[in-house]
Amino acid sequence: MKCVTGALCRGRAGRYKTFARRLAQGAGWLALVSLASSAMASCPGESSSDLARIKGVGEHAALATGSDVTIDGIVTGEFLGRERLSGFYLQQATEQGPVGIFVYAPELAEHKAAQVIPGQHLQLQAQAGSFRDRPQLRRVSHVATCGGAGELPEPMVLPWPLDETSLAAVEDLLVTFSAPLTVTGNYELARYGTLQLSGQRLFRPTNMASLVSPNQATLLLDDGSYRTDPVPVPYLDEYGTRRVGSTLNGLTGVLTHAFGDYRLHPTEAVTFTNSNPRPVPLDAPEGALRAATFNVENYFITLGERGAANAEALERQRAKLAATVEGLDADILALVEVENRLEALADLAEQLHQRTGIRYQTVGGQARRGTDAITVALLYRPDRVEVLSDLYMDRDDVHDRPPLAAFFRSVQGGPAFGVVTAHFKAKSGCPAQGDVDRGQGCWNQRRVAQAEATSRFLASLADEAGHERLLLLGDLNAYGAEDPIRILVHAGMNDLIARDLPPERRYTYVFRGESGYLDHALASAELAAAVQQVHLWPVNADEPRFLSYDSPANTREQSQPDPFRSSDHDPVVVDLAWP
Repeated sequence: MKCVTGALCRGRAGRYKTFARRLAQGAGWLALVSLASSAMASCPGESSSDLARIKGVGEHAALATGSDVTIDGIVTGEFLGRERLSGFYLQQATEQGPVGIFVYAPELAEHKAAQVIPGQHLQLQAQAGSFRDRPQLRRVSHVATCGGAGELPEPMVLPWPLDETSLAAVEDLLVTFSAPLTVTGNYELARYGTLQLSGQRLFRPTNMASLVSPNQATLLLDDGSYRTDPVPVPYLDEYGTRRVGSTLNGLTGVLTHAFGDYRLHPTEAVTFTNSNPRPVPLDAPEGALRAATFNVENYFITLGERGAANAEALERQRAKLAATVEGLDADILALVEVENRLEALADLAEQLHQRTGIRYQTVGGQARRGTDAITVALLYRPDRVEVLSDLYMDRDDVHDRPPLAAFFRSVQGGPAFGVVTAHFKAKSGCPAQGDVDRGQGCWNQRRVAQAEATSRFLASLADEAGHERLLLLGDLNAYGAEDPIRILVHAGMNDLIARDLPPERRYTYVFRGESGYLDHALASAELAAAVQQVHLWPVNADEPRFLSYDSPANTREQSQPDPFRSSDHDPVVVDLAWP
């Protein structure tokens, strides 16, 4: 039969031909196991078409929407019910190879639904249709079982990654993956029941070039439904979480394309390995001073603004922040995203004291804290360190949230050192023109200017103090290989995370399935020599969003007063020791 639908037909034919050619050549693919037509037992009547004809595969033109068909095939995935996909998948061996299709059957009678069993050979009377430009069957008027043992076709064995052409060629087929897959993103787990999978944890390309995968593609593991806010949340472990870095083997299901993404609806139980378990609290620093930076994700005592929406959410936030600070056991805290009110900072310090027994004090002085709704702050433990100065502020107008600084020394004596905390312009709220995204997120020119200003601020602090023992901590909203960090390093600051931690651990944030470190610890050469250890405490970035204090899914009854997802950023910790 000659194709008569132009580019559409050629496109589908091309995808299948390319796929077949790769199979023939090897190219890293495992064998395709087709269901032989001869193995199929007879059906009550003769089918009027096959799935290749209905979908427009190979040399066929797709059947027009509304065409009545009698079709048979093997059920590969059953997802009936309004809380699921309201249908099931059929697969059939054709001259073009195996072809699968979704059968939309939201009102299938109970006696007919009882026949929809994975492995069952069925014959249907239905109509050809489409959903979001994808062929499907609909309006099922008759369901009959065909004879035979009722066996599933062998799933097609796939590697990962796959290019889009290869994925398109196996849409709606039963597949299994030959290698382990890794959860690289979990942001929409509670919202849509999906996890982003890849061959390994994916890193932001500008975090560190050597860790960028040649293929950053992800596959969505779906939950057999397209509902929002599924209850219960799927794929959780015994601790009620599913962390980025978890791995799974032998993933099997129907691969399809919907809502702009390739996704897999599993047909067998999904078994995870907790390859990235929750971390334990950090060991106490032995004979060292500990400074930490922590983005507290909008600590506001003004309810209904950027932070907690109500008193219950604020209580959840306070409990989680206190658990995190207690686990950090830091002598100096460089905080980010505190409401720009002195009352908010005082409240946070008091809440930490009430809940942990640790007394933190704020650094005094009359330094202004900028015009933004949030600010940075410095807290310290007077039982461990003494503050030697009031707050300094970088007065450059490029900052909406001016960097703040102070000098400290151990109560046991030793050299003085300065701690600077900063929060550069975020990558969000992009303008339509001007400082747009050119590969490092929008507002990069602003962050570059802020890095240059901060370098001058550091130099002025060193001149005033008469030494260069300086530590810059904070959320700089720039990944490790981006321009703002390069500028600070060029000015003489040492990137401690890049210096002391292996590439696979260099992350404090996960965005759209890509990890990287936006939170930084940079030290002058003199102070870098005193760095005993650098820690990233991964209690937040790997955890699903719904565990956060402000998630509707995390009620007061469900919320745990633990450090996990106390923020969307992980803390960065630096231990300092002098001979």
